[in-house]
Amino acid sequence: MTHDPNCLFCKIVHGTISSKKVYEDALVYAFHDIHPWAPVHFLLVPKVHIPSLAHLGPEHAALMGHMMTLAPKLALQEGCRPYPDGGFRIVSNTGAEGGQEVHHLHVHVMGGPRPWLRG
Repeated sequence: MTHDPNCLFCKIVHGTISSKKVYEDALVYAFHDIHPWAPVHFLLVPKVHIPSLAHLGPEHAALMGHMMTLAPKLALQEGCRPYPDGGFRIVSNTGAEGGQEVHHLHVHVMGGPRPWLRG
């Protein structure tokens, strides 16, 4: 499925729910978390609806590679200090026991000076 009309993140990607955009290209959409845990906290989501990290297959390797190589660039753009003194964290909650709340694959990118609210 490329789009789930009941999915919160699909609605954000398609512009039916507003967000504070960080980045967009043909494959992904990034936006600020509405309840940030860190000074820098945004989500990076594929535009195609994939329910979770557990649903990835070999056909998603290029997409995930794109997301993981894009994350450091966006983290710096949004205010994270460079490696090695700075940095960021990437988290992908998967399934109920993993703390996933929205069932559309996404990664949280968090960084900035500590202490953070959570994490």
